[in-house]
Amino acid sequence: MLTSTNFSGLINQRFFKNFLPIPACSRLNIGDRAPDFHLLHVQSKEMVTLSDYWGKQPVVLAFTRIFTENQYCPLCFPHIVALNKASKRLQAKGAAVLLITSTDERQSQIVQRDLGLEIPLLSNPSCQVFRRYGTGQALGAPLPAQFVLDRQGNVVYRHLFSFLDANARTEQLLKYL
Repeated sequence: MLTSTNFSGLINQRFFKNFLPIPACSRLNIGDRAPDFHLLHVQSKEMVTLSDYWGKQPVVLAFTRIFTENQYCPLCFPHIVALNKASKRLQAKGAAVLLITSTDERQSQIVQRDLGLEIPLLSNPSCQVFRRYGTGQALGAPLPAQFVLDRQGNVVYRHLFSFLDANARTEQLLKYL
């Protein structure tokens, strides 16, 4: 576990765009088609398009809160580790697992390497995809959220951040696959 107190890179354009609190308020309901997106897979450096999975396999979208490559949300770090550890179980259910972060490409590459992530880490520094999914924001970064999509790209489960239940447990995600 990273315990660094290095705050370099924290104060940037993304920080100011996400500083004011906006509660999680996704308008996506169960049964709705998930908004498509194109994001950079930081390890392969290829673009990932969500709709490429439609008609093929279910998808777990895990929006996570990472401030910088040195600073993780204390509620999200254990979730990232648990999701990575459970990746083979999720994939055994036929699901693609996509972890989405607001850190830039360089920061995301460090996160991918340092955490030994087996699941794809997608970079969304503009936070546009976070906003389209209504994850909310506070104190410089978007809030976490998880969505399970069926083979057609429809939402079958959503979990939005709250202080009582910050992230969906892996068992809950598995239940909807």
